[in-house]
Amino acid sequence: MSLSVFERLQKIIAEQLEIDEDDIRPDSDIIDDLGADSLDVVDLVMSIEDEFQVEVPDEAVEEMRTVDDAVKYIEDHE
Repeated sequence: MSLSVFERLQKIIAEQLEIDEDDIRPDSDIIDDLGADSLDVVDLVMSIEDEFQVEVPDEAVEEMRTVDDAVKYIEDHE
């Protein structure tokens, strides 16, 4: 069974931010709720680009506030 985009992203975020996957919900704010700083965001974007084979321009990063925002971007560009 293949994992959904959300589940794959959840694993990446949990690993990089060293938090429990269960704490990551679609409506979680990546910075405010999950505690990512600007360097974490850059690392997450690079991991997203590698995992999903998509390019995420700076303008798109600025619009990705929640995990669901990132999922929607990935699904639209995968």
